[in-house]
Amino acid sequence: MNAAPNDNPDSQSPPVGENGSSDAQPVAVTTETETSTRPDEFDVPERLPILPIRDTVAFPGTVMPLEVNREKSKRVLDMALGGSRLVAVVAQQSASIEDPKLEHLFRVGTVCRLLKLFQMPDGSKTVIVHGLVRVGIEKVTEDEGYLEATVHARPDSTETTKEIDALVHTVRHGADKVLERSENIPEEARIVLHGIETPGGLADFLAANLPLGLVHKQELLETFDVTDRLRKANLAVAAQLEILELSEKIQARVNEQVDKSQREYYLREQLKAIKKELGDRDSQDGTRQELLVRIKAAKMPEDVEKEALREVDRLEHIPQVSPEHGTVLDYLDWLVEIPWSKTTKDNLDINRAQEILDEDHYGLEKVKKRILEFLAVRTLSKKSRGPILCFIGPPGVGKTSLGKSIARALGRTFIRLSLGGVRDEAAIRGHRRTYIGAMPGSIVREIRKAGNRNPLFMLDEIDKISGDHRGDPTSALLEVLDPAQNHAFYDHYLGVPLDLTDVFFIATANYEGAIEPALRDRMEMIEFNGYTRREKLNIARKYLFPRQLTENGLAPEQLELSDEILTTIISGYTREAGVRGLEREIGSVCRSRTAAIVRGEPFDPAVSADDLKDILGLRQFFSDVAAQRALPGVVTGLAFTPVGGEILFIEAMKMPGGGNLNLTGQLGDVMRESGVAAASIIRSRLREWKIDPGVYESYDYHVHVPAGAVPKDGPSAGAAIFTALVSALTGKTVDPRLGMTGEITLSGRILPVGGIREKMLGAHRAGLTRVILPRRNEQDIEDVAEDIREQIEFIFVETINELLAAAFDVPPVTISKRKPRKKAPARKGTRPASAPRKTKDQAAPSGKDRAAKAKAKKTKRTKRGTAPKRT
Repeated sequence: MNAAPNDNPDSQSPPVGENGSSDAQPVAVTTETETSTRPDEFDVPERLPILPIRDTVAFPGTVMPLEVNREKSKRVLDMALGGSRLVAVVAQQSASIEDPKLEHLFRVGTVCRLLKLFQMPDGSKTVIVHGLVRVGIEKVTEDEGYLEATVHARPDSTETTKEIDALVHTVRHGADKVLERSENIPEEARIVLHGIETPGGLADFLAANLPLGLVHKQELLETFDVTDRLRKANLAVAAQLEILELSEKIQARVNEQVDKSQREYYLREQLKAIKKELGDRDSQDGTRQELLVRIKAAKMPEDVEKEALREVDRLEHIPQVSPEHGTVLDYLDWLVEIPWSKTTKDNLDINRAQEILDEDHYGLEKVKKRILEFLAVRTLSKKSRGPILCFIGPPGVGKTSLGKSIARALGRTFIRLSLGGVRDEAAIRGHRRTYIGAMPGSIVREIRKAGNRNPLFMLDEIDKISGDHRGDPTSALLEVLDPAQNHAFYDHYLGVPLDLTDVFFIATANYEGAIEPALRDRMEMIEFNGYTRREKLNIARKYLFPRQLTENGLAPEQLELSDEILTTIISGYTREAGVRGLEREIGSVCRSRTAAIVRGEPFDPAVSADDLKDILGLRQFFSDVAAQRALPGVVTGLAFTPVGGEILFIEAMKMPGGGNLNLTGQLGDVMRESGVAAASIIRSRLREWKIDPGVYESYDYHVHVPAGAVPKDGPSAGAAIFTALVSALTGKTVDPRLGMTGEITLSGRILPVGGIREKMLGAHRAGLTRVILPRRNEQDIEDVAEDIREQIEFIFVETINELLAAAFDVPPVTISKRKPRKKAPARKGTRPASAPRKTKDQAAPSGKDRAAKAKAKKTKRTKRGTAPKRT
């Protein structure tokens, strides 16, 4: 509520917006002098100019400033100041209307007298107006660019009753309380309040100064009956008083809580001092004793127990209301709950472990052999450090499930942590306790969850870990996976060393090349290769199909899948190194049969080829080389990817040009260098292959590897690119069922490559029948499955000549020496072969004859050895 005397009408107050919202409430003043001016003491003209205002209402008996910006309003002021100085101030229904008409205005306003006009520097005008009497707007016309209305005055009744007197007393008493509880209200406001004698003037004074909305204020202006107006003013005063009282209660409650906390802290400190003098125990002794018991039961190492006891002592000096008190308690809870001394006993029965591994997994002989070796070592040496193994292979080959089987065979707890997408070092080492919400890292959390200090800990997807500005988690893992360092692993949150020696760490990755070299050096790599079709068939028959029958609630006699149907699913609906997709498709068949049984449909337990087509749809995959025709420049290469071996078609073509080479297919730097090297070898051996160099230089060559949206790189495509360029140059075709891999050198040698077993699996899946390999990879064929070796013919080459001979089915190309010149017939006058040599005494040829002979010889050599010039 704002109120101030208005003895000097020239004083400037913050303007109330005729052209916008106001920075302050209108200064409403009603004094005996002003209220003594009755409407019947002056004539209210029948027509008055209208001054629209926004966001406020003018009441009789109030003095208020108005800021005028609109041109029409300025003309109203000029006209009024030149005449009666009276205007009808009417509130707009919406403040957004710039040019209001009759329908945009309320129908009740206030006749106001213009007291003083101020010209502002920005061109606007501020006028001080004094409200006189309510008027009703009857008819509005627009003349000379401004609104003019026919008005009808509605003066207040001077009649008083007992109800009016009671309402005046109640309203004045409530207003006194509001003024008393409101801040920044001058004492003069109460004097003005008690100086108002008319009931209507009192109601108007309160309506103008209470923080009411525009509609509520207009309602009070349109209430002509003084008794009703006083009732509404009384309700508004009571509401404002209730708000102020509630605000005071809220503030008092806040102050009380603050004072209570300070008081409790002061009393607690006094109590602590008193108990210290009396030798009595502290109120926190119960918590302290409980912590001491738990620390003793945890059987911590000596240095860790010392740190825990130090934190317990520090806890005594921290108030319970302090946030640090809870932080220390959480830290001590972590310390005592970590299994410092709890272990599980290893089951070292090798025969039992062999049975479990064979029961859960088919094949994987190399991995099983390594696990059994670990058990044998633990049997003879109890203090041997746990190995750090890394299972590398495509998705779905059983890396994680084998870890669970190893844990079951050893009798250890299995815990797993996925590292895919981890970028924050704190995820491994934890946060420092200085941060709010700090927690230990994942290593400590998982070991606490395991409940013992020697679980089998699987770190999944270690090749997908990376770092950013928050640190490098790879560096944190170096300490975890180093057998020489992990006996004192340091977590930032714990702040004490944690022995990880007895933890059996197993990491998994899809691709060895993506693992950081420092991490790779600390682990023993065990490769998981993809499965052949025969192996997938056995896995599906022994493991996947029975498991899906159980999961889908089927009995063995309700669904039968023959080897032919399983083979169709393997070759026609999946193309993967593992068996995850295969199990998914078998599960679809099982779910279809379950739905048929629930619906009561008749069915044949054996699934036919037509049934399979109805359930899984059309065949998804076919042999990549089955529909491939033998075309010049097209060669089948072999590639190794993180999801297994694949075949790669390499295409080359020639076109008229100038001997330029273009490589496309989103190739990496290594493959681009292989293409450039292949082109250089071809150009250097054109004469050896009896090809005119001019023919090569008359064409441009384009090498493309399809699937251009997939990045490709690696040192395995040199031989295939070289063969494709030779095929395009000579027009000879290569059998599409022939695959090849290997890198080339400028000297024409074929270098060995890696991933032979995976590439052979990919070649087998694609239907290749012959494969060209570097000779130094011959020993790697022993790792290839026997059924693949029976179905694929391996050709080993060491030079590019042998490569071309195998690719084009021709005898090996040999470097043909230049043929010797034919002996010219003996010319007349020359010495026959049997003629004796000339002696020194015989005449030598003259200088002229020697020059002519040399010139003839030079001309002959030039004609024989000069190649056609390039134009």
